[in-house]
Amino acid sequence: MKTVAKLRDRLRKLHERTAETPLFNPVFQLSHDLSRELETGALSLDDMESLVAELECEALQSRAGRLRRLVAPTNPDENLARVAALLDEEDGFSQFRARWEKPLLHAVFTAHPTFLLNPAQADAVATAALADDPLASTVCALPANGPKITLEFEHLEVCNAIERAGHARDRINATLLAHARQRWPGRWLDFRPLPFRFATWVGYDMDGRTDIGWHTSVAFRLREKARRLATYSSGLASLVPDHAMVATLDAAQAHASEMAELFSRPLDTPEGLASAANRLTADDPAKLLSLAPLIATLEADAAAAEDGDVAVGLATLAGAMRADGLGMGWIHFRVNSSQLHNALRRRIDPEGTLDIASKSAISRLRELLAEVKPLRVNFAALAIETSTAIRQFLAMAQILHHIDADAPIRMLIAECEQPQTVLAALYFAKLFGIEDKVDVSPLFETETALEHGGRFLEALLAEEAYRDYVRGRGRVSIQTGFSDAGRFIGQLPAALAIERLQGRLAEAMVNNGLADVAALVFDTHGESMGRGAHPAGFADRLTWPLSRWARRRFAKAGIALEAEASFQGGDGYLFFRNDELALATLARIAEAEVAFTAPAARDPFYDRTDLSLDFYRAIRRVQRDHLKSATYARAVTAFGLGMLTATGSRVSRRQSDISADRSMSLRQIRAIPHNAILQQIGYPVNVIAGAGTAAGDEMEAIAELLGQSDRGNQLVRLLRAANGLASIKTVAAYGELFNSAYWASRPYRGTETALEAACMALAEYLTKDDRSGVFRRLTSRLRVDWMKLHRLLALVPGMPSGRDPVVDAERRNIGLLQAVRLSLLMHMFLRAVQVPPFSRSNDVSRDDVLEMVLSLRVDDALAQLRRAYPVAIPHVADFSVDEPSDFPDHEGEDYGAIRARFIDPIERAHALNLRVAVAVANYFGAHG
Repeated sequence: MKTVAKLRDRLRKLHERTAETPLFNPVFQLSHDLSRELETGALSLDDMESLVAELECEALQSRAGRLRRLVAPTNPDENLARVAALLDEEDGFSQFRARWEKPLLHAVFTAHPTFLLNPAQADAVATAALADDPLASTVCALPANGPKITLEFEHLEVCNAIERAGHARDRINATLLAHARQRWPGRWLDFRPLPFRFATWVGYDMDGRTDIGWHTSVAFRLREKARRLATYSSGLASLVPDHAMVATLDAAQAHASEMAELFSRPLDTPEGLASAANRLTADDPAKLLSLAPLIATLEADAAAAEDGDVAVGLATLAGAMRADGLGMGWIHFRVNSSQLHNALRRRIDPEGTLDIASKSAISRLRELLAEVKPLRVNFAALAIETSTAIRQFLAMAQILHHIDADAPIRMLIAECEQPQTVLAALYFAKLFGIEDKVDVSPLFETETALEHGGRFLEALLAEEAYRDYVRGRGRVSIQTGFSDAGRFIGQLPAALAIERLQGRLAEAMVNNGLADVAALVFDTHGESMGRGAHPAGFADRLTWPLSRWARRRFAKAGIALEAEASFQGGDGYLFFRNDELALATLARIAEAEVAFTAPAARDPFYDRTDLSLDFYRAIRRVQRDHLKSATYARAVTAFGLGMLTATGSRVSRRQSDISADRSMSLRQIRAIPHNAILQQIGYPVNVIAGAGTAAGDEMEAIAELLGQSDRGNQLVRLLRAANGLASIKTVAAYGELFNSAYWASRPYRGTETALEAACMALAEYLTKDDRSGVFRRLTSRLRVDWMKLHRLLALVPGMPSGRDPVVDAERRNIGLLQAVRLSLLMHMFLRAVQVPPFSRSNDVSRDDVLEMVLSLRVDDALAQLRRAYPVAIPHVADFSVDEPSDFPDHEGEDYGAIRARFIDPIERAHALNLRVAVAVANYFGAHG
């Protein structure tokens, strides 16, 4: 079986045998067949690598095809024509301005650990997505490895993505301006297009990491400033080469570049810090802090220009400046609520006697907000500050004072569960004199925050100081997230809980007299079927986290809604990987957002709450039960994070010793890797589990409701997408790896006598291992629920009948990848158990090394084995010492043969295992 075609044919025949017995596992049987050939030498690791490469190629082609389906058409002229088609000829100038002068979407480019594809693979997928048939495009023969994913790498990627997004927005703005100029020639320059706004938190997000210093954020902001000024200058020079402002922009760009270089160096001495700080804060004719006068000049020049194309070009450049300011876009700082609480206690409660959640704390905060006087700050104060939260506010103050005075900054607060936390953030913003430029935004993501978020918002908006603040800013800002919510209560319950919270925000704003300010709702999506949260299309991608029902609640209340969504890491940046995709993506968003403004019929999902609410609660109950279950936790953590490649600069788990792996809590690993593991073992529990069980005795009624409802249809589309790629048989197959009976029976009847000792050793070792039983129990629970889900989906009216051949082909390919990986894991297990005994070193025994391999802590295992069996052995003659020695009186043992037979194969097999992981993730459309 040296070709994928033969593997595919073999798996097809094995699937036919499931008719004989429902317990037969085709995936595991194929892995067993491959393993036997690998151990007898009929297959080599070279052959396995060839199989992986071919399957990897098909996965990349599949990803390119999915990307094209989401954004097609990709022809730039066609997309600009589609944008032009959105312009309603019946609109007057005021209506035209009202629609296009506020963002259809704020797009935030974030960088959680989701850079699965290396740059060459991402480029190939993005290029293939432009072809009419991406599956016929060449995305193969690419390097499996790429550059190390550092914060610097992520920041460069985000700047590249935003730059392409900005260029696409410029083309859309030029189309809008040209339309306005043709239709309203006397007033067109009063039009200020702003269909999209861009932002990023890369380099500014301190939640869950300690590796970003304040100087990193300042340096990044200066680099962004320099890069943006360069694009402004080149854009102006292309329109009016001798324009006087080109020299102004070039000088400002050179100054920003110099400052960025100063703050990119180590600033670990008072002298070094003072030198850089004094240079940045000094007056300089090239130091540009506001674009307002430049924008005014460009607009005046546009009005005076005789050439229509030049006039539109100048107005387009002014629009870009107005949108982005002195950077690639706006920036989002982020801290954790606990960091804010610690900072607040230092100032108002050094004895630790005040309960932050108490009424006395909120009373004290009211007093502080009423009496606070702004303090001046400098870079020395920033350098010596030890509190993470205060340091973030000081950094924001310095950026606003010395880099960009125009663009406001978002302050996101993770795990925010009480209004006192927001008031604390507001206090620090006022303390440092930046409350007029900072939007404090609580994140509602934990189960507690979502459950009690309505009361939280009512209490917060009732605070007079907060109401005065948001009136000054012109908006109430919140963030809702799917990562932790989707992990702890499931993706479907999370979506429904989030929309209820958003509806409560609209109510709270009306109740507290704030309907005259905007509501900015930032949705960070989550690892569901990819980082876009919903795989079916851009309309679903945008309305899954901010539903049509929630949007209507704000519209009914007369509240302007500012929708904001994240494009996360490698997945999100793929949409902006080249200029054509960037324009297509913005065009699809524009089409969807304009369509959302049309009147819609009532959705019965929100009228029949006797069914829909019970359905939601029942799914949440099932998801909670899984999360509380030791069986589920052990299955998810059975391989630790060893199935996943490093996909970001933020760590994915806390450190633990070998024994801790057996009792690892799901809270020890982050949401993205948790959900990625579910896909790797074959079943996205956080998406699928519970829907079938929740239908219960009301299955027919719920199926009918889902079929009649727009929101219900959206739920079903997500369920069908996940179910189409899921395989309970694969989950069961991973459990068989730890089945002592399998290893003991494998050499039965003399079929693999050469492996008898190794198999028996594994069998004996695994008699005390719990993972086989854990996987067996989990698959039993999943299968019962899946059977009910199958019945529910079959009853939903209006859904496509029959099987989708594209999805079936992808599911079979995933099965092949899983079988190949299982055989590689068997190879690793057999090699590890055959390693000759070695003396205990650093409290690590051979059994410890075997357990490391079984848990896929392969790098740790290899390090121990190389220490035990070194190849380079020092000799006495290597040392130039004068005193003679007769010892050692024999040559040291050469461990090269042990390396070649045991250690190197484990390393190579694991490398292939990680390549399989990337391919599996590509079918799920996931990064991370």
